[in-house]
Amino acid sequence: MSLAVAFDNIEKQFGPVRVLHGVSFDLAPGRIYGLIGENGAGKSTLMKILAGYERPSGGTVSIDGVVKAFTTSRDAEAAGIVLIHQELNLADHLSIVQNMFLGHERRRGLFLDEPAMREAARTRLADVGLHKHPDTRVRDLIVAEKQLVEIAKAMLRDARLLIMDEPTATLTPAETQRLFALMARLKEDGVTIVYISHKLDEVERVTDEVIVMRDGRFVTRGLTAETTRQQMANLMVGREVSDMFPDKPVLADETRVAFKVDNAYVPGWAQNVSFSVRAGEVFGFAGLVGAGRTELFEALIGLRPRTAGRIELDGENINPRNPRAAMEHGITYLSEDRKGRGLHVDMALKDNLTMMTLERYAHPLLDAQAERDALKKAVGDFGIRTGNLASRARMLSGGNQQKLALAKFLHPDPRVIVLDEPTRGVDVGAKRDIYFLIHALAAEGRAVIVISSELIELIGLCHRVAVMRGGQLVATLGPGHLTEERLIAHATGTH
Repeated sequence: MSLAVAFDNIEKQFGPVRVLHGVSFDLAPGRIYGLIGENGAGKSTLMKILAGYERPSGGTVSIDGVVKAFTTSRDAEAAGIVLIHQELNLADHLSIVQNMFLGHERRRGLFLDEPAMREAARTRLADVGLHKHPDTRVRDLIVAEKQLVEIAKAMLRDARLLIMDEPTATLTPAETQRLFALMARLKEDGVTIVYISHKLDEVERVTDEVIVMRDGRFVTRGLTAETTRQQMANLMVGREVSDMFPDKPVLADETRVAFKVDNAYVPGWAQNVSFSVRAGEVFGFAGLVGAGRTELFEALIGLRPRTAGRIELDGENINPRNPRAAMEHGITYLSEDRKGRGLHVDMALKDNLTMMTLERYAHPLLDAQAERDALKKAVGDFGIRTGNLASRARMLSGGNQQKLALAKFLHPDPRVIVLDEPTRGVDVGAKRDIYFLIHALAAEGRAVIVISSELIELIGLCHRVAVMRGGQLVATLGPGHLTEERLIAHATGTH
């Protein structure tokens, strides 16, 4: 069952851009490794080489002392190496069981053994805590449920080495706890686990060793028990990281309401939700996955039906029927689904950035130079790390894609900004940058709404936090009352 891995001087180039520079280290069997580093450090690329999704430009990978050169992910899976992707890699139109066995179908003679596949899928889904029928279409699942399907799918492959790339990004605390228990069982069975995460508290909690990468290079490694969270953060960014959250902006006029919602009703998701956000305020939304936060705001900007409710922007009644109309009123919404609804990953960076504001660049022909200048400014302002401004969005790391998405949805210069999980998959240094950006936007007098599953993030960022449970807004907590215990109590109904 055991499997040992050694990276020897691994190099990787994408065209003229070198993303890995002579990386060398080894992984012993039956241990859990935390692989950490800033966005663009090369963590995911290195693991994709190990899992057969990419070929190294130089260097070798050895498995149990034998040099291997996997040409496909199927070759790696045959050797017991399975990667759970950071970006969801599912076919939405297929069922859960069809996705889990895609390319690995079980047969009974000439026919598919559907009962056996369905039963195996049901068992693995139960292991990760997803109680959905295996025939459910993936398109009918929320993002967190899709993530659990990805994990269950990997469990089917009988992995000897399992790579988890940001596996808890969309999970509730209970689902995360269940995943950690599953990891402990796999470790007892001798499975090696590489755990890539920007959540340093989780790395501290579940790993045996920490391996740090920076700028495509191996930096150091050490026992997790002997490495503090602060040391991890400093090693990742190469400098001292402190003061994660800036001071909250002082509201210039506490009576000026910029955005108000009365009695919003979203069929199947939200009932009679009312709240108001003041100009210059950072207003948070907390709640468990499925509480209706995302669906509420999708309805408010016209992405899904809303059958009742009044929306006011600076005292004016508005009723946006689609995101374009919402943007014209001055409201933009950055989805939690970066790949599906935030960016067009097969398009160029500048095309993504200017897509919502093309009229600025058409005179009447499109001014490509002005677009490039806007991209250069956004790359500097948002700290987007790319070796080539002409590259496509899919060539960026997950965190840099998030920064590009932020730049895109702020490009129209909105008055109200809704950010759904704005730091998901973002490293500690970039998180701090985003937090300061959010407060800078609020200091300009904009209303900023942050939907987040990270309670510390909401407490550190927001003036007030609304809590949703079962489609209803059950509490709004302000200064002096914003604690993890109170937020959790309201979210779970145990207050």
